[in-house]
Formats: sequence, structure tokens, C-alpha cells
Amino acid sequence: MKRVSVVTINFNQDKITEELLNSIAETNTYENLEVIVVDNGSTVNPVPKWAPKYPTVKFIRSEVNLGFSGGNNIGIKPATGDYYFLVNNDTEFTPGLVQKLVDVLDTHHEVGIISPKLNYHFDKTLIQYMGFTLVDYYTCRNQAVGKNQRDVGQFDNFLGQTGYCHGGAMMVKRETCEKAGLMADNFFIYYEEVDWGERINKSGYQAWVHGGAVIYHKESMTVGKNSPFKEYFMNRNRILFIRHNAPAFKAFVFYIYFVIMVVPRNIINYIKEKRYNFIGLLFRAVWWNITHKKTSTELGYTINKIS
Repeated sequence: MKRVSVVTINFNQDKITEELLNSIAETNTYENLEVIVVDNGSTVNPVPKWAPKYPTVKFIRSEVNLGFSGGNNIGIKPATGDYYFLVNNDTEFTPGLVQKLVDVLDTHHEVGIISPKLNYHFDKTLIQYMGFTLVDYYTCRNQAVGKNQRDVGQFDNFLGQTGYCHGGAMMVKRETCEKAGLMADNFFIYYEEVDWGERINKSGYQAWVHGGAVIYHKESMTVGKNSPFKEYFMNRNRILFIRHNAPAFKAFVFYIYFVIMVVPRNIINYIKEKRYNFIGLLFRAVWWNITHKKTSTELGYTINKIS
């Protein structure tokens, strides 16, 4: 039996993280499992209260918020599993989840990473993710398969390749990480799993999705659905993704598209929605990419100032 290391990150969401840990304890029957929680610089360190409450869980405390990519990388490094199951702390497990994903990785050597179907937690019959199409380098856009469809079992028997796995829940082989590397730390949050997916695809592995395995996702519990924080990093990392992955000509076309189409459209929307502070964040996101190398780990901002 392969060992599975579940890795999740907490940032000022103690109750949400506890709900995940409880759901694992209540639903999981896969025996060879370790659970690792990385506290990513929460204002109040929750590890002392958690350690006696969850004695079988391994807790790691980072004094600095390293984002989704950096936090997961910290959790992976001490993990002892053959497979790493990276899950958002705002998810909840369902019976048989781990076993179903392990069965695929055990029997399909071409698969390097796999996601279950993600359904929204607020309405468990509503699908969030059943796969991604590949990113179009000209626009840096792609589509989520099945998003907002009512789940009536139409994907229950689907098992196969997808463009990328979903950062909310993805099980990856240790050997995949050894060949493709871990997530790029300088994304911090957003686009990091797609960038990682590009490297995994290029390293010779396939990304799959399992429609018969499901996890429930509360979505954006940490950063908020329409927060300045999210807006900044979505714009910044959209450009950074292209810098990391697109051929020169396609990258040039994207930059023209972004300046002519995306920037004016976003500004108009910000004004309509009276989110005037988002205009400055958009230009800060562009400026970061102009003034930093694509491999730079200097984020060039102070999180507390994004408000």
C-alpha cells in the first residue's frame, strides 16, 4: 500500500482547518495516511492548541506567510508519502476519496497528477471543476469543464486526461515532483498550479481527473471572492504565467492584448463597481512584471498595504 501525505495550509482560518481535519477523520478509510498542516504565518499561532487535539497530525509553523505555493512546498519537503495529496483547508473529504485517487496512480504510470471532481460546499450538487482546458498563450485564458453544472451523475464514470489539475485538491506522485520540481514560490497564490501543470505536462506526465471521486470546496474562504488581494495577484500572475511558459511571439501578442483589451476593460469595470483602489493595484501588478525577473522571488509588495 502506497503512503499518502495529505498537505494543507492554514492562514487565520482555524475553524475551517479543523472542519477539514474532522472530515478526514470521519470519512477516510485509507490506512497508510499522514496529515500535514502548515500554518502560514497566522496572526495567532494555532499549533499549540492543535497539537494535543490532533495528536496524529504533523504541524509545521511558518512565521512568514509564504502563500499557497511556498506553504505547500514547506509541507511537501518533510512528507514521507509516495503520493502527496495537496488540498485546500476549505475543503471537506468524502468517503473513499483517497483510495479512488490512489488506485489510478497505482495502475496508470503515465499519470503524474490527478484531481477529483470538485463540487461547491454551499450546494453539493453544483460542480465547480471537472477538468481544465489548456491555457491559450495569446490571451492567457482557459475554461473549467463542468463549472456551475448541476451534478446529476453525468461525470461519475469519467476518468481521463485533462489540461491541468485543480489547486483545491490534487494528488501528485513523489516521482513527478522529483522530475518536474515543486511549485514556483514567486507566484505566491493564483496560477501557481497551472504553471506547475505546464511543467508536469512538459516533463512527460499526464494530468487526469476522476469524476467518481468528489471533494467539497468552500472556495475563497481565506482571501475573499472579490478582495483587493485576489485582484492584485490574479493580474500579476496572469502576466507572470505567460513569462514563464509562452514562446516569445505568443508572449508578445499577449502583452499587446493585455494592454489594449484587458487593462481598459478592467478599469471600466472597477469604475462601474466603484472599486477605485483596484485601478492602482492593476498598475502595480503590471509594474511588478516590468521591474522584476520572471524567476524573482521578491514579491515587491507588502501584503498589509493591499486593502
